[in-house]
Amino acid sequence: MADPVVRSLHQTEPIKEIAIDYTPEACTHCADSNSITLTFDHRGGARWRSTTRFLYGTFSSLIQCPKGNTSGLNFNIYLSSLEGDKSQDEIDFEFLGKDKTIVQTNYYTTGTGNREEIHDLGFDCSEGFHEYVIKWGPDLIQWLIDGKVVRRAERNEGEGFPNKPMFLYASVWDASHIDKARWCGPYVGCDAPYVCLYKDIHVPFATAVECPCDS
Repeated sequence: MADPVVRSLHQTEPIKEIAIDYTPEACTHCADSNSITLTFDHRGGARWRSTTRFLYGTFSSLIQCPKGNTSGLNFNIYLSSLEGDKSQDEIDFEFLGKDKTIVQTNYYTTGTGNREEIHDLGFDCSEGFHEYVIKWGPDLIQWLIDGKVVRRAERNEGEGFPNKPMFLYASVWDASHIDKARWCGPYVGCDAPYVCLYKDIHVPFATAVECPCDS
């Protein structure tokens, strides 16, 4: 029988509210259908996040990535204690626009990452919806795609591991300036606007943490 504490840690519910960090006109949220749309065009991209942080739990979404030549763009879903904070904890799924048949996973502790892994999807992430799940606990992180675990990271004694309450984030942005365009490719933009679709987004039921800066 499953430990009831572990079971409650990973119970989820549909996300009810989001905050939009920038370019609100490029992000639409329909709570009734539990769907979010992000658009990248001449205005740039946009980023949404949950309105509360969570300390552990399961986070999931069905995602259909933008169609066309997306070279240079980064589209994602991830957890972060606070985007832009140099000491942030973070757990990522990141799609690299130069190749829509792969996804990158990574995690950060107190601002230190360098734990990137690339995974072959076996499909083009823009051709339909697929489920992406992050399961995060005190001693284990799992990344799942369509129900299959693609990566596990266990906490090792004496090493950092994400333990700060985190928001759920997603964004579409121009990453062509990173590493001289080697990471996501040079931005082309011939098929703009680029639309990333999220639906059936779920967050933990019982692990929300109220923080003074939550809004």
